[in-house]
Amino acid sequence: MTKINVLEKEIYLFVKDEEDYICITDIARYKEQGRTDHIIQNWMRNRNTIEFLGIWEQLNNPVFKPLEFEGFRNKAGLNSFC
Repeated sequence: MTKINVLEKEIYLFVKDEEDYICITDIARYKEQGRTDHIIQNWMRNRNTIEFLGIWEQLNNPVFKPLEFEGFRNKAGLNSFC
C-alpha cells in the first residue's frame, strides 16, 4: 500500500489488478478522529450513497438484482434503515 495526499491529508491507496482503491476510513478520520465507524455508517445509510452504489452495481456486477436493490433504495435515508 502507498499513501497519497488529498487536500493535505494522507490517504492510503491500494492497487489491485490495475485498479486504485482508497481507504474511506482514512477519509472519515479527518471528519471525526475517534468515530470513523460512525461517519462511515451514516455515509452508508445516505440515500445518495445508495443511489451511487446501485449505479455502480449496474455497471460492474453482471449478476446485479435490480428488484432486490429497489428495497434498499426505498428505505435509504429512513431512521429505521440500518
